Amino acid sequence: MTARTRAAVLATASLNGLSRRLGLGGGTVVGGRLGLAIAPNLLEVLGSARTVAVVSGTNGKTTTTRLLAAALEEAGSPVVTNATGSNMPAGHVAAMAAGPPNATAVLEVDEGYVPAIVHSLAPAAVVLLNLSRDQLDRSNEVRMVAARWRGTFAAAGGTVIANADDPLVVFGAQSAHSVVWVAGGMRWRSDASGCPACGGRIRFDAHGWSSECGFARPKPDVDVDEGPDGTTTAVFADGRRLAVVLAIPGSFNRRNAVLAAAAAEVLGVPADRALSAMGRIEGVAGRFSLHSVRGVPTRLLLAKNPAGWAELLDLVAPGSSPVVVAINARVADGRDPSWLWDVPFERLAGRSVVATGERSADLSVRLDYAGVTHERVVDPTDAVAVASRLAGHTEGSQPEKHVEDKRVEDNGVEEQEPVEFIGNYTAFHDLLRASRAS
Repeated sequence: MTARTRAAVLATASLNGLSRRLGLGGGTVVGGRLGLAIAPNLLEVLGSARTVAVVSGTNGKTTTTRLLAAALEEAGSPVVTNATGSNMPAGHVAAMAAGPPNATAVLEVDEGYVPAIVHSLAPAAVVLLNLSRDQLDRSNEVRMVAARWRGTFAAAGGTVIANADDPLVVFGAQSAHSVVWVAGGMRWRSDASGCPACGGRIRFDAHGWSSECGFARPKPDVDVDEGPDGTTTAVFADGRRLAVVLAIPGSFNRRNAVLAAAAAEVLGVPADRALSAMGRIEGVAGRFSLHSVRGVPTRLLLAKNPAGWAELLDLVAPGSSPVVVAINARVADGRDPSWLWDVPFERLAGRSVVATGERSADLSVRLDYAGVTHERVVDPTDAVAVASRLAGHTEGSQPEKHVEDKRVEDNGVEEQEPVEFIGNYTAFHDLLRASRAS
């Protein structure tokens, strides 16, 4: 490492630490930007002596990255990761600069940056979850992303662990020299109706999907068996059947855990040990866990696009607790909220629902057309209080507690039915900060 790169590493770690101490941010990006300004090749230098694993896709990156990191930590070796979701090069530099040079790096990567990161870091494993529309006012059309992935993996080494149920992911991954196909599931199909190989129609049936040109779902190396009782089992080609039991909810998380377990095996950690380690994760960057908002137990859920919203609406649909849905349209969310009309909000009919956020008026119109009776409250913390009253609780009737990524316990609040809060990116983080400040 040259004097220039050593200075860049020191500057990265120092500025990120200062940012955290001053409360100006999470210290996961600003130092990385400074480091790259000092040494533009810093990413390659930091990655040159370590094993790197990459996780990408439109939905589930942050959670799957955390699960894979936990699995690799189970092996006893040090791991560095961009745990808060800073998934562009500045965040990758910050994550690697914060740990020892021999630590395995498990990096969440924005879909558009996959080619650059694969070229720079030559990862040993790349996990590909799904591709769907997300912030199209500033992002590429998803078939363009798939085509770029395809060109990238054709010239790369390492192993790709890919979701066999997503035609766009398959198109992007099948050029790789080594692929592990996993039945990762695909509830949202609206962005994969056109064949990326021939432009024809993709047809889905009980056996998978196919196009008239012959492009079709590959046979999974790891299948997933979901029982009627909600159980999930990973079925490996060698006959192993491993139960997938997570503390975090949702069949989509369990399927992503199977992808992470397959990646862990590529990196030397047996899938059974990997899944055991994943099962101890109770929350990821504030997601899925209970937090106290004005004394109201509130489960915070993040959904950024129609695919993510569809999964979370399926998750909360069987319950009876009040639901707060929150929409902002800042730069981090995408300025265009027209995607609201693709979200199946009809699933919330009959529930106690409160619409909130900076674009709550748009959301309220969509809920009206979905036949969902609701109230509109612009401030998210007020919205949680209103939702709690709709459920028959009195605001402040439960003692408050500072809650970070763990379940509310030992204070009686879990006896109260929690409010389900589903928000897009900045709406979620605004309420997460409010809960931690209370």
